[in-house]
Amino acid sequence: MRSIDRRAALQLGAAWALSPALLASSASRAHAADPYADAKLVAGEPPAIERGSFTIAVLPDTQNYSERFLEQYLAQTNWIVEQREKRNMACVLHLGDITNRNTPEQWENAVKAMNQLDGQVPYFMTLGNHDYSAGGSCRDRTTLFNKYFPLTKFQDTETFGGVYDKEPEQLENSYHLFAVGDRKFLVLSLEFGPRADVVRWANEVVAKHPDRAAILITHAYMYSDDTRYDWAKYGKQQVWNPHSYGVAAASGGDVNDGEQLWKSLISKHKNFILTLNGHVLNDGLARLTSPTPAGRDVHQMLVNFQMKPQGGDGWMRLLEFKADGRTVEVHDYSPTRDERNESAQNRFSLKVAKIG
Repeated sequence: MRSIDRRAALQLGAAWALSPALLASSASRAHAADPYADAKLVAGEPPAIERGSFTIAVLPDTQNYSERFLEQYLAQTNWIVEQREKRNMACVLHLGDITNRNTPEQWENAVKAMNQLDGQVPYFMTLGNHDYSAGGSCRDRTTLFNKYFPLTKFQDTETFGGVYDKEPEQLENSYHLFAVGDRKFLVLSLEFGPRADVVRWANEVVAKHPDRAAILITHAYMYSDDTRYDWAKYGKQQVWNPHSYGVAAASGGDVNDGEQLWKSLISKHKNFILTLNGHVLNDGLARLTSPTPAGRDVHQMLVNFQMKPQGGDGWMRLLEFKADGRTVEVHDYSPTRDERNESAQNRFSLKVAKIG
């Protein structure tokens, strides 16, 4: 639990034990008053990567950029391209809420920003709740995503693996393959609150690639209290769970939250190393390491900066995978501020499990 949560807990006393939602509300108000209350800001880019390392850049929740602050989004993808060789950029992961209201204008802005990566750095995208339905209301699974990011744009790239077998013309559920030297990876991108049959397909994809380190990106998986979303246990106390949206009611509850994905997908395999999601407000940061039944640690990470000024102040997460094959150095950096945040929640190291 982070320091702002502890302060909120002290203020709320015994009420917190009864209602984690009250804690979340208190934390949100504190961060709204000072969005950098817990920050340890340092001027300049993160240190140069070590020889033999490579970088994965993570873009969470660009919805406000697509709606009002396009210059922030453009600066992010431009910086990634400029750093392509210097940081050995392997790929970019977008964690969903690409737009705020699923409108043509906002999708056009997202295309302008992401197109800067075309032919430069591969990128893999997942959808958030704001990318569905009229006005981004997530009442069903209708989206303009496939019009502006059509399957044909990606299917001939060397990193493209495939899409959900029941929707062969759509990109909402996809997988991608890349390698750096002799290290091979699978990125699995799943829709907001994945349907049960999508999870069936995802299990088949992962099982077919046991020699690849698997990374899951999906919009809603972890909550800001360092636990997975768990509707069965917490219900509405963990706000913004996929089960609480209209898309769940419209489908008879055919959605999966983080705990369900852990049990029905991630923990069943021997090659997952990492999950990433955005979506959650409060301080927008959380992480958890859980052992699978086979005893392998899987790191799970929430990262979301949309609460910062100007829709997120250009912050992105950089994952430096080191040459030792085990260590990942995590840095949060904003190219528009030219600052990095070295607080304990923004600058840390992970040890990933071996594959095979």
